[in-house]
Amino acid sequence: MGEAVELEVAGRTVRLTNPDKVFFPERGFTKLDLARYYTAVGPGILRALRNRPTTLERYPDGVSGEWFYQKRAPKSMPDWIPTAHITFPSGRTADEMCPTEEAAVVWAAQYGTLTFHPWPVRRDDVDHPDELRIDLDPQPGTDYDDAARAAHELRAVLDEFGRLRGFPKTSGGRGLHVFVPIEPRWTFTQVRRAAIAVGRELERRMPEQVTIKWWKEERGRKIFVDYNQTARDRTIASAYSVRPRPHAPVSAPLRWEEVGVAHPRDFDLTTMPARFAEAGDVHADMDEHRYSLDALLDLARRDEHDHGLGDLPYPPEYPKMPGEPKRVQPSRARKS
Repeated sequence: MGEAVELEVAGRTVRLTNPDKVFFPERGFTKLDLARYYTAVGPGILRALRNRPTTLERYPDGVSGEWFYQKRAPKSMPDWIPTAHITFPSGRTADEMCPTEEAAVVWAAQYGTLTFHPWPVRRDDVDHPDELRIDLDPQPGTDYDDAARAAHELRAVLDEFGRLRGFPKTSGGRGLHVFVPIEPRWTFTQVRRAAIAVGRELERRMPEQVTIKWWKEERGRKIFVDYNQTARDRTIASAYSVRPRPHAPVSAPLRWEEVGVAHPRDFDLTTMPARFAEAGDVHADMDEHRYSLDALLDLARRDEHDHGLGDLPYPPEYPKMPGEPKRVQPSRARKS
């Protein structure tokens, strides 16, 4: 696999073993290629991960091998990478790594980390999200272009309810993510409620194209607004993360004028460094903004008061939540 190499990453040395180990057989990309990619986009991915508890999606033998999520900080993690103590919905806790240097990302790549999944919180306040994350997920029969059309209407919804500015990015697959930086003064439950309100409003405006139905049997050929990605311990791949697909795509931050013009296939392990060198991090100013959820939470209250639209089901592994409707798919409920 080749002798170990040492990479200089923003003033810190990171040792890479087996640098010639192939991680993406279809294109021949190696562990060293992965590490060099994360070095090239270091300022961008650090902006997305800085001080955030982060789950590692690891592929020690590349995309064709076994993989796993690592939530707890590895025992081998160097002491210059801090951690945050977080609580899962089950009540169990863990210490997760919180990158504060670009070298932390390359260090994780040494252990086969392809994708980084940061929580929407910072380590100094792990119970109050500072991002509202909207996941536009194409269902069978729809594609990225459908998600892009929904994203532009979502932009209008965000502007109308609080003058919120969303920052769009490709998922690295067929979907789109839109992140809104918010003031860290609401709980996970409240932020999830705001996401539901966004989804319902978008569904009202695009009833034939968008759904917020949790059960797959009810979604149809529409874009699903996955509101449960805002639940505690649910995370979304960070900007610049490499995704575990044969062609090595990456989650690419976009300008709004690029949404629907640029496509996910445009951004991969080789093309993103060139884009980053030319344009820099197009979301570089994201942390300079903090918006209020008051208008969206008012919309949620109106939905409930005027239309009887309360909470929606949580994922199956979550404990039963106050105010949550029955967590049973409609077809089974009808049979019972």
